[in-house]
Amino acid sequence: MTEPLVRFQGVRKAFGPKVVYRGLDLEIRRGEVLTIVGGSGVGKSVMLKMLIGLLTVDAGSIVFDGKQVTTMKESELALVRRRIAMLFQAGALFDSMTVGENVGYALDEHFRYVMGKKEIAERVHWALSLVGLPGVEAMAPGDLSGGMRKRVALARAIAVHPEVLLYDEPTTGLDPINTARVNHLITGLQEKLNITSVVVTHDMKSAQSISDRIAMVHSGQVICQGTVQEFWASTDRRVSDFIEGRAPREESVEALLTS
Repeated sequence: MTEPLVRFQGVRKAFGPKVVYRGLDLEIRRGEVLTIVGGSGVGKSVMLKMLIGLLTVDAGSIVFDGKQVTTMKESELALVRRRIAMLFQAGALFDSMTVGENVGYALDEHFRYVMGKKEIAERVHWALSLVGLPGVEAMAPGDLSGGMRKRVALARAIAVHPEVLLYDEPTTGLDPINTARVNHLITGLQEKLNITSVVVTHDMKSAQSISDRIAMVHSGQVICQGTVQEFWASTDRRVSDFIEGRAPREESVEALLTS
């Protein structure tokens, strides 16, 4: 078996008294779509931010392409972030910039000395075309629908030609049509660009349709991982409850109402 592109090993992370990870072990294989699921507040987004060095680990290690992310200096992390792009949950577009300027922002930041303005403009057009939004460069983010803003943010992420794309709740707040559109984009980009994708989501229907593998985070650890078929066949009650959207059996109605 080939060496995984990313490996979390024994990772621990806490914010004050709140323990998020007490022993995170997870491998991400090159070229796959790995979906991370789990309840609110279990640390799914924290995992992505630790991978690109936006958050530090308390213990354990994170290895990306054979190199320890956890011991890197900021200058080394900058090189990692050129290879790993992240689509943030809210899109994080700059309202003071046009769509074209938003999509070209990372290119200007990271490649200004090797790419001219014409080349950047061509890359911006290419990225927007890939997400089905050609010709909207001059528009303002405030004039876009929620689904369009998500796609513009995705165009900005792929414009830098990343090797890995991290999606933080890419379909949150979208209607069913735009949810399907974003899911189609995730799988389509996987095929066209041959990138590795890590998707954090609560949407099990999306997870079922886009994933090569699914991993579930619970109580500071990954408690189940496998192919879609293996995940759905899990006999772990916590997994089946999550798939079906059932509250844990030990939670009484009274406890839920008073929590």
